[in-house]
This record gives sequence, structure tokens and C-alpha cells, in this order.
Amino acid sequence: MKYVGKALPKTDALAISTGKPVYTEDLAPDNALVVKILRSPHAFARIKSIDTTKAHSVKGVECILTYKDVPQVRFTLAGQSYPEPSPYDRLILDQVVRYVGDEVAIIAAADERAANAAMKRIKVEYEVFEPVLEFEQAIGHASVVHPEADLSCNFDIGMDKARNICSSHILAEGDVEQELKKCDIVIEETYYTQAQAPAMMETFRAFTYLDHTGRLVVVSSTQVPFHIKRQVARALELPASQVRVIKPRIGGGFGGKQTGSGEVFTGLVTLKTGKPAFYIYNRSETFSCTTSRHAMRLKVRLGADKEGVIRALDIENLSDTGAYGEHAPTTFAVCGDKTLPLYNKTRAVRYHGHAVYTNKMPAGALRGYGATQGTFALESTVNKLAAKLGMDPAELRLKNLIKEGETSLAFHGNVLGSSALDRCIEKGKELIGWQDKYPRKQLPNGNIRAVGMAVTMQGSGIAGIDTASASVRLNEDGSYCLLIGSTDMGTGSDTMLAQVAAEVLAMPPEKIIVHAADTDISPYDPGSYASSTAYVTGMAVLRAAEDLKKQIITQGARMLEVAPAQVQFDGQQLTAPSGREISIKKLAELLVVGTGNCQLVGNATYGSPISPPPFVAGFVEIELDPGTGKFEIINYVAVVDCGTVLNANLAKIQVEGGIAQGIGMAMYEEVRYDDRGRMKTNNFMQYKIPCRKDVGKITVAFEESYEPTGPFGAKSIGEVVINTPSPAIAQAIYNAVGVSIASLPITPEKVFMGMKGAMIHAKQSDETSG
Repeated sequence: MKYVGKALPKTDALAISTGKPVYTEDLAPDNALVVKILRSPHAFARIKSIDTTKAHSVKGVECILTYKDVPQVRFTLAGQSYPEPSPYDRLILDQVVRYVGDEVAIIAAADERAANAAMKRIKVEYEVFEPVLEFEQAIGHASVVHPEADLSCNFDIGMDKARNICSSHILAEGDVEQELKKCDIVIEETYYTQAQAPAMMETFRAFTYLDHTGRLVVVSSTQVPFHIKRQVARALELPASQVRVIKPRIGGGFGGKQTGSGEVFTGLVTLKTGKPAFYIYNRSETFSCTTSRHAMRLKVRLGADKEGVIRALDIENLSDTGAYGEHAPTTFAVCGDKTLPLYNKTRAVRYHGHAVYTNKMPAGALRGYGATQGTFALESTVNKLAAKLGMDPAELRLKNLIKEGETSLAFHGNVLGSSALDRCIEKGKELIGWQDKYPRKQLPNGNIRAVGMAVTMQGSGIAGIDTASASVRLNEDGSYCLLIGSTDMGTGSDTMLAQVAAEVLAMPPEKIIVHAADTDISPYDPGSYASSTAYVTGMAVLRAAEDLKKQIITQGARMLEVAPAQVQFDGQQLTAPSGREISIKKLAELLVVGTGNCQLVGNATYGSPISPPPFVAGFVEIELDPGTGKFEIINYVAVVDCGTVLNANLAKIQVEGGIAQGIGMAMYEEVRYDDRGRMKTNNFMQYKIPCRKDVGKITVAFEESYEPTGPFGAKSIGEVVINTPSPAIAQAIYNAVGVSIASLPITPEKVFMGMKGAMIHAKQSDETSG
């Protein structure tokens, strides 16, 4: 291939490095009203009274809105395809506040000073309730987070709101209990994964205005412009035709911006005042008033025979969705759906449990989307099985893994179309030096070097639900315009999609203008989430380009007076058997601005009935000080099967970033609250993410498979790369000092206390035996 697979630089690389791109804040008009939000100081309360009289007297204040001034229609901020599975459980402003930071009043003023001054003068009297702060105590708690009668769901998600259950789910094949009884070895463990913040550089922000026809225009830093359009229309009781959403450049999202944020607040202000309105979340609000990863408790039972063949898997999950149910049922389901199929020699599998409401900031989408939590639990248990059997964990996996052409109980009869995971494992062992380093080595300074590993899978788009459209237009000068609705979050997806179109049209990518994510202009796309852009949008682009190429050849044949089948098209020239030819530039000129009266546009829509999984084999080498429990990453090796690599540079960067984020979850990051439900980690001084020095040497390699349903054989890569660090690091800790850590993050304190506990236990055993 000429363009696909090449390590081409991002089309906007020079512009980014010179500071030229414009973001949401750069586009806001100077006369936009500044929006601020008064937020609840209580985790759970009802507003008894709210007095805005003094606040209205502040010069420059344009409007102040409370729960009495907003539409009374419930909606969800989850950016998901209709009908959204997330419950419609929130209002723009509610009389009941459900977490510290929940919205109480909207203030709009001519400047920030006036807005802040007015906010301080609003007097609110609350009736404070006992909050639900521990998610393990949520079911059946005396306090009911959502007692309201008008909460609704588009379909049955297993909600029992009277017991604080937001959703319930079960996936079961075979008789797990009977199969576990037959197994020679049964491993049982309970794992805890923490809430994690997206921690993107650009905070949430949006501005709105009315265009010359009176339509509401929303400019937002979002991953899901078309879903934001539907959210805003529902929340503000507007026809969808009266809302336009524009996505400029995004300064990072990591899944967090798959959930709506300030769009409904600024939109409401604009409708009330007729003026542009702008809201920038400060860093504290971004941490404490948006969404985080779902914290989970996963109880795993794994049964195997004495040869190490895994025969039964049972995972019971409890997920903390916080105050609202954004992404609660889907994240919960993905946790099982993207882990159980990995090991397909099973005779019975079950995944079940609940997502529960608590009085904490809502949980939402974050890279990995449930598979990250499930991978930590399952892979840690597989590593425990290997230790129990005295077997190399790499060999144990090779014995049990699903392979290309096979199915799995959790796949319900579907066959795996592509996989190179076995080759990923072998390559990873080679790159990390597994044979020489496993399980550990003592260093002269007393420290210990140890290695660990894990494997993972994810998906590519949402099977049978999300569809993307694309249009490719031939311009009058022979260049092309690619119209898409997906959102480049810094991932380079615009570049990659241009490469796909360029490959079909045999035209250099720089000759393709990419216009993305304006709901008035772009064809429909669900947005950049669920690892869908390369696979779903990429296939739509490929087919749109093929459609256009066919039209070009047909029109060229007409002008050359031959049959289309006789025309050769090399991207620059269309040539007849006689040698007569016409350039693409001349053809375009004649068709668009000449006598042809015809502009050629290729269109396509693609949605897949399957979600082919990418795979990663992750290997880590750590160095640990047994005197303190402190450890650091020396090397991390990630070998990835994402099908055909569409752009090696962009794919490598995706892997490196995902591994760094996964190391952050494994070792440093944790959203924490005090005993009153106030977030303690609402800034970068308290919430720690790894820097370049903290992640060690990251080595990335690819083992390509060929996915027949993807563009040029490609699958996804964006999410799967975050999943392996936590279980791999946990195993390396165990291999180093024999301490098994089952709760994230893995801190030196946990390691040290684990070593201390093991020493005490050993001493007591000696005394007892003595």
C-alpha cells in the first residue's frame, strides 16, 4: 500500500508545535456572558429556600437561574447512541442535590468578577440528609439517592432505585457452580479498582449563541457532538433542528468528554437572555464536578484442572456509578464482555452484579471503559493460578487463549475473525528478556528486579448499534474534501482517515482537506469513543472513497468515450486503451465549474454487526526496595495486535500514552473523598499522575493480524492499551517479594505492610509449629 501503514506525520503537527490551532475558548466572542455555577456544599440535601435578591443587585449580572427556572424534563449526559441505555435521572437544576459539587444555581454576568460576586450573595437553606458514601453499603441503605417518580429508562436495565441499584446485569453460560466443584484448583479473590480522573489538559468548556435565524449554536470541547446535540435539545425542550453543535480542536478527552458538561447551562442562559454565553470549568470543577472512572469491587472465582486448563470463571461485580447513572449499565456490561472471551477452554462462565447509586460525583466513560477494571481482576487471578501450579504465566495463557477461527462461551457462537495474541506473547517475552529475568533477580544493592505480565482484549466500535457516515467530494482543482463527524482529540484520527481515503483515491493525503464535527455540515457519526474511529468511521471513509472513485471513472469514461471498465485511473490521470487521457484536475474543472454541471460526491455509511477485539500482551520489569516497599518501573513492553497498522507513528503514540495512563492507575492515581463526601483530590497537587520519568522505558511493538471487516484489515487501538499495566505490575510485585496486592493503586505502603504482615504470619506459624 502506498499511504496506509506508512508512518506519516500528523497533518496538523507543525501547526500544533507553533501554537496555531484554536480551541473552544479562543473562538468565544468577546461579549459573551460569563457563566458560573453555585454548587452544593452537601453530599445529599434538599433546597428548602434560595434567595437571589442580593445577587441580582450586583452590577453586570444578567441572570440567575435556580431549579424553579429550568425545564422539568429529565435527561442523561451520557454520550451514547439513541435509545440511550443510561437512565434519564437528572435535571439541569434540581431541588435535591446528590453530591458535593452538584449544581444549585446558574449565574451569568458581563464578567467573571461580577459572576463570582453574585454567587457569594446567593443565600441557600438546605435540609441535609444522610449521604450514601460507601458503595458496598449502598444496596438497601436507609437513604435513597433517587426517590423521584419521574426518573425513566428507555428499556429495562435492571434498575431498582428504591434499593439504590441503578442497573443490574448477568451473562451466564453453563453451570458455574457444578463446574467449579469438578475443578482440581479453585482460585478465589476479591479485587478493588479505584475511581480515576481523566486528567486531560484542557478542562471542560462550551459557549453558545443564537445565529441569524434564531437557532442555538453550541461550540464545545466534546468527543460526541451529535450526542451533545440530542442532549441539549431534550434538556432545553427544543426541536433538534434548532440546535447546531460545533467541535473545534480538543485538548484531550480520554473518554471524559464522552459525557456532556456545560453545554446545557450556557444554552439555557443564551435562550433566556438572547446573548452569547461561555462557561469554562476550572481545574477543581473538572476534577470534582464532572465524571471519573467507575470504582468497582470484583469477586472472582476461577477453576482449572491440574494441567492448568481453565474450566470455569465466575465474576461478581459491584460498580459505583455515583450520583447519576451516566454510562452505568454499559460500563458494567463491558467489564465482563471484554474479559470473559479471552479464555475459551471454559465449560461455564458467569458475570453478574449491580451498578449502584451513591452520593459522590458521577462516574462515566474513561479509556478502557470497564475492561480496564475487569482485566485487573481476571489477569491477576490467572497469575495466581500460574503461581499455584508453578507454571510460567505466559505458557499458561498460551494454553488457554482463544485463537483466530475459534469461538468462546461469551461470544455466543460468533467466531474470532483475527488474532495475533499468541505471537504478541512470544514477542513480548523476547523483548523483555523473560527467560532470563522471570520471576526475579537479586541485585548487589539488595534491591530486587522482577517481571510480570498480563494480556487483554477490547472491542472495535459497538456492534449493531453505532454507525458512521462519511462523504468525500471532488473539488474543482482536483483535490478532495473529506467530511466526517468523528472528533480528533489529538489522536491524529483526521490524519489516519485521510490516509484511508488517499489509499483508495491514489492521491497524497495532503491533497485531502478534512472537515470534521459540525452537526450542520458533517455526516452523522456517533463520535470518538468505544474504540470506533479507525474501525467504524474508517470503513465509512473507505467505502465513500470507493464510491467517489467509481463515479470519477464513470465520468472519465464518458469524456474519453470508452466503457468505464476500459479506463485506468492512477490518481492523477484517467487513461483509455488508445492512450487518450484526461487529468483528474481537468476532469474536476470541467465537471464542477465547466460544462459538466456535476460535482462528484462519494457517500457511505458503515456499522458492523461485530466488534472485533484488538489484543495486547503487556510485560513489565520493576525494581523494588524490600526495606521500604518502594518500587519503580524499569521497562514496560507492549506488543499490540490492532490488525493492520494504519499509521505506525500514531499507533505507537497511542500505545505509549495508554501504557503511561495505565501505570498511573496502577501506582499513583486515586479519586478520594473525606467522610462528608468532599473530594480531597480536586487538583494536581493532590491527584498524582505519572510524568515521563515515572513510567520507565516503554517499548512498543506490533504483531499484525488481518481483520476482514475493518478498513484494510484494521481494528481499534485507542482503549485496549491501558488495560495491562495494573495486573502486570501486581504480578511483578508478587514475584519480587511474595506480596499479593488486590486493591489499586499499588503503593509502597501497601507493599511494605504486605511484607510486614507476611513476616508476622510466618513468625506465628513458626511459634505454633514449635
